Amino acid sequence: MNRFTHFAAIDWSGAAGPRQKGIAAATCSSGTGAPELVRPGHVWSRLEVLEWMLALEGDWLVGLDLSPSLAFADCGAFFPGWDRSPSDAAGLWALVEDIARDEPHFGANSFVDHPEASRHFRRHGGRCGDLFPPGAGRFRVVEDVSREQGLCNPYSNFNLVGAAQVGKSSLTGMRLFYRLAGRLPIWPYQPIPDSGPLVIEIYTSIAATAAGLPKSRTKVRDGASLDAVLAALGSSPHTPLHRYDDHATDAIMAAAWLRAVAHEPSYWAPERLTPELAATEGWTFGVR
Repeated sequence: MNRFTHFAAIDWSGAAGPRQKGIAAATCSSGTGAPELVRPGHVWSRLEVLEWMLALEGDWLVGLDLSPSLAFADCGAFFPGWDRSPSDAAGLWALVEDIARDEPHFGANSFVDHPEASRHFRRHGGRCGDLFPPGAGRFRVVEDVSREQGLCNPYSNFNLVGAAQVGKSSLTGMRLFYRLAGRLPIWPYQPIPDSGPLVIEIYTSIAATAAGLPKSRTKVRDGASLDAVLAALGSSPHTPLHRYDDHATDAIMAAAWLRAVAHEPSYWAPERLTPELAATEGWTFGVR
């Protein structure tokens, strides 16, 4: 997949409120120039991210650090026993949007509070749905494969508790994907077009380990460490940042990683990615 000339990585956030300090975006072009933050110092809203993405022109590969879907293959359904459980990811995005449509800022709390949906999630305050299985929860196939390949230690998207949980960001991201669908192609849910932007799911920890960081320490919080990571990914040193936080550095190194690996055919044809998974659970780019 050599057609991309511009690369972007977006660190997403499931935090409440009109603007999220946890959102950061970084971009780079073909070559070796270091990725740069988009609007450095700006505190993004989720709507602004959507508008920025929809304005992209050219052959962009855009990675979003969130899970656009939930486990499906293990039970043959996103929400077993619920008559509104959708048959594919597009239907899941529409369901989350329908239930949470009155919640501002792409929030999704009203979805997980729904009497049927809540049965499947582990939430704060010791609230655990009766259909949340014992243990860590349900996982997508790609999450099991990433663990088998030693790429990362994923968390179930049905788990909304703990500092490392990703469920909240994924659910808010589904409201973003609902708005992107039909406007920007999203891999692997839609075919890859011959030109123009393409959106993919990424996990910044995979980028970090690809650059040589151990799975237990994938966060970069200083300039020297960031330059070392960028060098391992074939990138020049970065322009010093006003503040080094996980979100900014995650976005920068993930953008450099996308540029370094986007041409690899094996990333676009994972062995266990079936048409059924492509339509329901999707796949994380970088898991082969």
